[in-house]
Amino acid sequence: MKVLIVDDSKVMRMIVARALRQSAVATFEIAEAEDGRAALDVAKSFSPDLILSDWNMPEMSGLEFLKEFRASGGGTAFGFITSETHPAIRDEALEAGANFLLTKPFSPEQFAEVVGAVTV
Repeated sequence: MKVLIVDDSKVMRMIVARALRQSAVATFEIAEAEDGRAALDVAKSFSPDLILSDWNMPEMSGLEFLKEFRASGGGTAFGFITSETHPAIRDEALEAGANFLLTKPFSPEQFAEVVGAVTV
């Protein structure tokens, strides 16, 4: 399974990649992008099966990335991993086409549960 991790923090991208490997949900090939604008280009060339994106990033936010990705016909499973906790944010993400929103910090069990639900 091919996964695109989008976050402006290199450390957070490493944490998410490690959580993917430890989840034992599937075997993953991972690509990374530091913001939504870069992620659009990576998604075109990498063709991920799953996108895991932060919400707040420079250049293009995760929500803007999701909206542009969906508008371009991208149907890939898409989840947010974010520190945003307000219910309106969750509603906005789901309305824009996200499959889930996982709040940081997350446990390995929470991560495996949400990723497993979209990768089966």
